[in-house]
Amino acid sequence: GEPHTAPRDARGKRKVHPMTSRERVRATLAHREPDRVPIDFGATTVTGMHCLAVERLRAYYGLERRPVKVHVPYNMLGLVENDLADTMGLDIAGVLPRNTVYGYPNENWKEFRTPWGQVVLISGHFQHTTDANGDLLTYPMGDPTAPPSGRMPPSSFFFDTIIRQRTIDEDRLDPADNLEEFGPLSEADLAHFKAGIAAAAGTGRAVIVAVGGTGFGDIAWVPAPGLRHPRGIRDITEWYVSLVARQDYVREVFARQCEIAMTRLQQLHAAVGDAVDIVYLCGTDFGTQTSRFCSLETFDALWAPHYRRMNAWIHANTGWKTMKHTCGAVASLLPRLIDVGFDVFNPVQCSAAGMEPHALKETYGERLVFYGGGVNTQRTLPFGTPAEVRAEVLERCRIFARGGGYIFNAIHCVQANTPVENVVAMLDAVKEFNGAA
Repeated sequence: GEPHTAPRDARGKRKVHPMTSRERVRATLAHREPDRVPIDFGATTVTGMHCLAVERLRAYYGLERRPVKVHVPYNMLGLVENDLADTMGLDIAGVLPRNTVYGYPNENWKEFRTPWGQVVLISGHFQHTTDANGDLLTYPMGDPTAPPSGRMPPSSFFFDTIIRQRTIDEDRLDPADNLEEFGPLSEADLAHFKAGIAAAAGTGRAVIVAVGGTGFGDIAWVPAPGLRHPRGIRDITEWYVSLVARQDYVREVFARQCEIAMTRLQQLHAAVGDAVDIVYLCGTDFGTQTSRFCSLETFDALWAPHYRRMNAWIHANTGWKTMKHTCGAVASLLPRLIDVGFDVFNPVQCSAAGMEPHALKETYGERLVFYGGGVNTQRTLPFGTPAEVRAEVLERCRIFARGGGYIFNAIHCVQANTPVENVVAMLDAVKEFNGAA
């Protein structure tokens, strides 16, 4: 086989033939050292940039001034279009599910002035009102006759979910109520994925896809912000209580959802084959800043069987690699994620307890591809100096890129008021590490 570490010249620089973006990412996924560290911003809902950051970056690089498309209204992520992606040197293109978290597709774009004064483009289905406190309210399926499902306070830059929990009747709990938003891919879904994946592949970049419905207990989705009148257990606190107090119920919800997820994965593969490089399977967070949300035993009982089943089918029948996202202090969970078959781990929150970069790379670097971890988005990127950003990025690249198995991204999405100079310093530092600066 090919060596894990690329040959180097007399000055220690890597001697690797130039690769296309897709070749670069595929080498990385195979734990081979590519010609340079691949970069992603914007390909997924957990590796993106706030629309304000996108607008400022476009202006910095002198690109055409036009409203940024908010393709993820939940946290107001901006679409990184191809001209900006080329300027940033990005290597991955992404395809999201047809419907946003609010239950409608991105189409018939219209202008919308945000509370902070930015004019963006947003789905024509997006509807909003303003309450007596000045909070912006938005509605599931764009239906203002339904109770609002998202709230943006005047000082905020994204929506918080509004909990719309009905009274829980313990004697009449029905797992089907927590599955109302899931189902097989429709013809419209399949057409969306075919077109989106073809367009993404046409950029020459690697392709990552979120098929939707494959995340179990993702707390962003539990309250069902895309349903008009959600039933079941939809309160976030009540859901976490249920992981202990109603395990049989949760186990049944997950078992039925896994059947749907398997159907969706098979439908997607039948439609697009191996045009996909990575499938983003699940974004359920298992960690806080200091610890895990649940015990390893609970993970084994509720999540592991379904993760193992999806990963096993994907690896047996496709050329896809699979990604698991979980924030927080989850170092103790990584052996489980490897055991159930995940190939890629994101966002690599190095600021959380026990998530020291050297230890993560040394212990798991041959079995997990690290996707993220490039700079602290809670402190360094938003509040540091450009010099501090550069130093941290170079250090993380030196640690994680050794021997391959590393895709550069920040730790989760770049937030709204992050100084554009720091974002540029981050990108320039990766280029410097790659020998292109």
